[in-house]
Amino acid sequence: MHSYAAGAKFGELSSGRRFDLFLRYRFEGYPSDRVPESLAGMRPRESGIDAGFSAQAGGGWGIAYAELLHDISEISRGSELRFGYKYPFRRGRLWLQPQAMLGFRDANLNNYYYGVRPGEATPLRPAYSAGSGAMTQLGLYGAYRLTERWRLIGGVTWVRWPDVVALSPVVESRVQRGVTLGLMYDISPDHQAWPEHRPLIARAYYGASSDCNVTHIMRLVCTSTHTRDQTSIAALEVGRPFIERLNRWPLDFAGFVGLARHKEAGFQPDFYQINAYIKAYYYGFPWDSHVRTRVGLGIGLAYARGIPLMEVRDLADRGRPTSRLLNTFDPTVDVSVGDLLGARSLRDTYVGLGVAHRSGIFGSSRLLGNVSGGSNYIYGYLETTF
Repeated sequence: MHSYAAGAKFGELSSGRRFDLFLRYRFEGYPSDRVPESLAGMRPRESGIDAGFSAQAGGGWGIAYAELLHDISEISRGSELRFGYKYPFRRGRLWLQPQAMLGFRDANLNNYYYGVRPGEATPLRPAYSAGSGAMTQLGLYGAYRLTERWRLIGGVTWVRWPDVVALSPVVESRVQRGVTLGLMYDISPDHQAWPEHRPLIARAYYGASSDCNVTHIMRLVCTSTHTRDQTSIAALEVGRPFIERLNRWPLDFAGFVGLARHKEAGFQPDFYQINAYIKAYYYGFPWDSHVRTRVGLGIGLAYARGIPLMEVRDLADRGRPTSRLLNTFDPTVDVSVGDLLGARSLRDTYVGLGVAHRSGIFGSSRLLGNVSGGSNYIYGYLETTF
């Protein structure tokens, strides 16, 4: 799981081959906060979600791969076939990976993002239909180990778009350059966090919409539900533990993916939402030996097939755009069912309350559509480990 993708891998590159199935966010799309003059009056082009399959083969000579991507969010309905090569290597504290990629993009993909519809045409921006074409990308990514935990990471990329994209009246240059720079802290434990066969976590919840602010709900200042509408949410999620007792603190980390169903009470058809997030659990309370009590906080991404009524109403009032992809913030509190009932077999089963929160991080993220606002659902849940 990455910040922009989630999936499953089969095999290990150390043995020569690996196959991946995944969902990946496609970053193409129009800006929603500062729209350039060349795009003025055009309907926004949204980012989408691709389903993909990749095959990789590796050895001392590097890694070669092929990927097939198709838009399943029904945004562009486009497809792309990629072939690439990368060569990762280390020199002391430095890790580098040069790479090259050739992508064959179909007409649906190119025309959605770079075409101009007849109704959007102006004297300076004629109608344009982009066909299929091939693009090339060269890149260099690196990481430098500053300390045992801190890493400096960065990369540079160079992209050459095909003629069918470069000739579009909304494209300024055929060549696109990019630079990234960041700082990363590694929280991997020094000891083996879990046995080889890690347990599976399953959780199910059902909740009701709330117009309370998420921080007010967490402080129990406001806990009302269904005050302006009767919408609700139900979800089933599965996860794996990542780290147990980080640095020997009473702090665990787990990763979850799940499917939620928004029940829109007749306002619009019900729709599904995909969640993917990392969650921390703290359980260092004085009464832990009697009744284990956990406070949890999950942070990740939520992609909804539609826009929940709460967000439509809230963001319309503010005159802000909506987005299918938003940050998810999942604060919870629960207790062990086994400790409550005196049943050791149920000690890893928990019952609790939480908040399913979607937001755009105060309009600060283009990835999330510069959304400022969101939705909250107060829910009850059951979680167990197998």
